[in-house]
Amino acid sequence: MTLPSPKAILFDWDNTLVDSWAVIHHALSATFEAMGQRPWTLEEARQKVRKSARDSFPEIFGDRSDEAMEVFYGTFEASHLERLTPYADAEAMLLELTAQPGLKLGVVSNKKGVLLRREVVHLGWDRHFVSLVGANDAAKDKPAPEVVDFALAGSGIAPGPAVWFVGDTDIDLICAQNSGCTGILLREDPPGPGEFEVEALKHHVFGCADLSRLVLQNLG
Repeated sequence: MTLPSPKAILFDWDNTLVDSWAVIHHALSATFEAMGQRPWTLEEARQKVRKSARDSFPEIFGDRSDEAMEVFYGTFEASHLERLTPYADAEAMLLELTAQPGLKLGVVSNKKGVLLRREVVHLGWDRHFVSLVGANDAAKDKPAPEVVDFALAGSGIAPGPAVWFVGDTDIDLICAQNSGCTGILLREDPPGPGEFEVEALKHHVFGCADLSRLVLQNLG
């Protein structure tokens, strides 16, 4: 499939480049229990976790959202680095894409920015990215277009079809659509019927090696 030749690729982080579900679910379970609520199952967490804590916790925990965030982040920070698991071929893909002249890579995540950067550095992947944008870094979090503007600031590249936004959930594709970028779904499962708006989903790849091949096929 021919897509706009990419000048920049912005990746989601959790469950796009690294497997984070175990630690996210553990921290959420501790938070729900502390708030006196029934914890979500792992499958419920997979279905419901989309927004940043800044946006989602007030909806879930109401006026106790600040207390809930303290529990969540305290639990998460205690084990997130030791549980961090890169997806197969992710590092090889980043090495291959970084070697392409003029192609810039960045990360746009709804994970708190300081935690995102800690994880990227822990893996030694910070050398691959020109920007690492997490929750609370920009004026608004995904799916707002402000995060894309923030990620591309100073790069000389404007938001548009030549910027590919790669992620595993609807919020990533909505963010791509909101900012005029090319939305690429990266995950093992193909999109279900009606799961995504047709205009938001430009292409689906099953893994990092597939994405690398797609980029190389479409480079100008």
